[in-house]
Amino acid sequence: MSPMNESTSVELRLLRHPGVAAAFAAAVAAVIGCSGGSPNHAEKAKGNAQEKTEPADSDPMKGMPGMSTPGAPGKGAVGVEVTLTAAQIRHGRVTWQPVTMGTAAAAVTVPGQIVPNEDRTARLGAPARGRVATVRLRPGDRVARNQVLVTLQSPEAGAAQSELAKARAELASRRAEAAYAKSARDRAERLLALKAIPRQEYERAVADDELARSAVVQAEAELTRASTSAEQLGAAASGSGEIALRAPLAGVVLARTAVPGTVVEAGTPLAVVTDPTTLWLTVNAPEALAGAFRAGTTLGFTVPAYGGETFVAKVEAVGVGLDPGTRTLPVRATIDNRTGRLKPEMLATVMAAGGAQLAAAMMPDDAVQMYKGKTVVFLAQPQPDGGARFIAREVEVGSRTSGRVAVTGGLNAGDVAVITGAFAVKAELEKAAAPKMEM
Repeated sequence: MSPMNESTSVELRLLRHPGVAAAFAAAVAAVIGCSGGSPNHAEKAKGNAQEKTEPADSDPMKGMPGMSTPGAPGKGAVGVEVTLTAAQIRHGRVTWQPVTMGTAAAAVTVPGQIVPNEDRTARLGAPARGRVATVRLRPGDRVARNQVLVTLQSPEAGAAQSELAKARAELASRRAEAAYAKSARDRAERLLALKAIPRQEYERAVADDELARSAVVQAEAELTRASTSAEQLGAAASGSGEIALRAPLAGVVLARTAVPGTVVEAGTPLAVVTDPTTLWLTVNAPEALAGAFRAGTTLGFTVPAYGGETFVAKVEAVGVGLDPGTRTLPVRATIDNRTGRLKPEMLATVMAAGGAQLAAAMMPDDAVQMYKGKTVVFLAQPQPDGGARFIAREVEVGSRTSGRVAVTGGLNAGDVAVITGAFAVKAELEKAAAPKMEM
């Protein structure tokens, strides 16, 4: 290798070293400064490079008056707005009016639980000791009234059937004896009129007839007792000692504990059948809120399964006194569950009017809707052609009573809000917000 090449190789290795490279850069900068170059030239160049690397704003309307950027809706607004034509408004029966403010009690929340309606629930147990023969139900099955659910083989049922058969035979025998005694009395009466028999024989025939009639009454009573016992055991229609447990109402099997082949004692629970179209909402209200619950009023409640959706229940019974152990007031409300969405044993958060008086707008229940998991009211902006533009406004609600709900937050006096047909507006709003399918 030549001396020049050797020197160049050494210089390159030195420049690769971080310390040497930094010193070299400083020396070059000093030379440039001495040569009359601008001292801020490097900083300006660096700034220009940074400006070039920043992305340009892709929104051509950003900053224009009256234009809002996506993701920054107005205060209280939810989602997108929708415009309905005059024909759509008439078809959906949409009406609106200015909001007027009043006062209403603030809503308080207490925990509650959904349970089966005990007035429409049957808990079937073994009427006598026996062995479970067949089980014809599973939890969740729908059953009809009088459908056989469980059958048992029971010695007590066999004895009840035997007593029933004996009572029927005894009654037939007593009725035959009574018929003979009646005919003997009639014959003795005719003979006495002809003076063909002494009066003593006629009186004996009368006594025999009365005795036979008493025996018939006694046999009928015994038959009634035996028949009732057999019916209570569910064994009246069988002669083999079998007990058939039938559904006393149409509904759904809530629970089943009967297992074929097992021996059960009298009173052992076997199955639970309930009519789920109505349920009970039970609340244990603290003493301080006892005055917030009155029979006949409507409660709003939510369950975790359906997010912020609000359901209603009508208060049917309020306890006459507090529970001495918990110092709470038992309250029971009835839920219309014909849709079948709510299930027994769900936990609920119950809202009732019991707080301080607040400024509120009283709106029809249907005017308040759930949209994107939020409670909203639709504001209307009428247009000259008869149509209108609608915007969802998130609101806070308080107490509910007589089909109306107190909106305690989100509305101001003079706001034009939809009072009927809000569901039709919600449907159009959801349709407008749905992604369009590309063909």
